Amino acid sequence: MKLTTKGRYAVTAMLDLALHAQEAPVPLADISQRQGISLSYLEQLFAKLRRQGLVSSARGPGGGYRLSRDSKEISISEVINAINEHVDARRCGGLANCQDDEPCLTHELWADLSEQIQDFLTNISLGDLVERREVREVSARQDSRQKGQGFVPMVAAGSISQ
Repeated sequence: MKLTTKGRYAVTAMLDLALHAQEAPVPLADISQRQGISLSYLEQLFAKLRRQGLVSSARGPGGGYRLSRDSKEISISEVINAINEHVDARRCGGLANCQDDEPCLTHELWADLSEQIQDFLTNISLGDLVERREVREVSARQDSRQKGQGFVPMVAAGSISQ
């Protein structure tokens, strides 16, 4: 049932973009610094997000990324699905072959939980998160740290498979 690092980073990066893209496109290097995610990993994630139409890019000086739609129109489940992630509590991945090629005793319980998680993530938008006081406070703290010092991303993740 766990959401992988790829899914967490995609949601984090998209939320960062939603928080910072009001005036101008946001360079991935800025997101990398604020969130501690390697730039090369972000480039791979944003290539997928762009192909799925969630972000658009601008090249050249002052270039970077913008959300392709208003943040209220982009659900968290869209972001996770765009990078080929799936949050599923079933051990069988929905194949109903959990135990001796048959559904296990708790298959329907985990299927119901997976559906609840999907509904939850579908009903929360980036815009909803941007409006949360706690999110804005964390963002302000990250912004002040970024302005105060050079920051080296802590995470050097591997490549993303297609």
